[in-house]
Amino acid sequence: MLLEGSKRVASVHRYKKLENSLFKKTGRFFVRLGRSIGDALRAFFHFGRKKYSIVVVPHSEKRVYNLQISIFSFALVLLVLAGIVGAFFWYGALYSGTRGALVENESKLKEAQANLDMLRDETANLLRSAKSFEAALSSTLSTLGLTSKPATTSSAQQGDLSSFFEIKETAQGTLKEVSELRRLSGYLSSAVDPLKEIGNLLDSQNTLLTDIPSIWPIQGGIGHISMYFGQNINPFTGQWYIHKGVDLSTYRQGDPVVAAADGQVVTVDYDIGGFGNYIIIKHKHGFYTRYAHLQAFRVQKGQKVQQGQVIGYIGNTGLSTGPHLHYEVHIGSDVVDPMKYLNIRSTLARNTVK
Repeated sequence: MLLEGSKRVASVHRYKKLENSLFKKTGRFFVRLGRSIGDALRAFFHFGRKKYSIVVVPHSEKRVYNLQISIFSFALVLLVLAGIVGAFFWYGALYSGTRGALVENESKLKEAQANLDMLRDETANLLRSAKSFEAALSSTLSTLGLTSKPATTSSAQQGDLSSFFEIKETAQGTLKEVSELRRLSGYLSSAVDPLKEIGNLLDSQNTLLTDIPSIWPIQGGIGHISMYFGQNINPFTGQWYIHKGVDLSTYRQGDPVVAAADGQVVTVDYDIGGFGNYIIIKHKHGFYTRYAHLQAFRVQKGQKVQQGQVIGYIGNTGLSTGPHLHYEVHIGSDVVDPMKYLNIRSTLARNTVK
């Protein structure tokens, strides 16, 4: 036990001795390092404080100039000069970039101005067209007895002051055309309902024109009137008599005869002493039409026909002086002049143009 204890004590003494030796060596190292750094700094400042003379000797008898400058001062001057030169180049590069951006923005501004001028021209053309449309629409509405209500914006209806400021802004700085476009936009919006009424009216008109005998009963509108409705001389007796229809001729047989209006065939027959082959069609609103002296039929009794549908062909059957179509229009039991209804479409077209 005593031997083991003495070994432990000896080991501790060796460790302490080694520790003290390491501490001393480390201390001496830092001392030497500090001295070396101090010597280097002293040498550096000593070198920097050294002065050099710059002598300027003129070629005349004037005074010789002697300029003394230290290394530190000379380095500072070089540093300042380097900063000035760097700043000059940096400013030059910045100026070049800014100048390029200004040139590009100027080009874009010119292009935008050109586009704006073109837009103003197109706006002016649009305004002229819109005003022409407004005048034409107003005239049409007046003719048809319709009116276009003034347009009111939602902001005005709600008592909002935004519309007031918009008008003020437009009056002060923005384009005059903008105000006109706003007004015309409101007018066109208010014209939608009257236009719908016009469309409905035209649809009703077209429906009415297909329900009444309003088209030429020979396909393609060919032929001419060889005898009018009313008082005429009978070609067989030479006496005056009342002709109850109109005679339409193409100088030949076989040209298609068409229904003058939508309806239903009520008679397909032959009259040996008068009409020859003839057809009677019943239409809406109490109208009946008769087509006589036909060469042949294309329909049968009870068949529904549409306006413009071929129902037969021009012939020379019955009591006839030559190929022609005898065409009659009846309203109930009264016989009327077919020309009054054949002229309806042209009359409506003339009124629409006016």
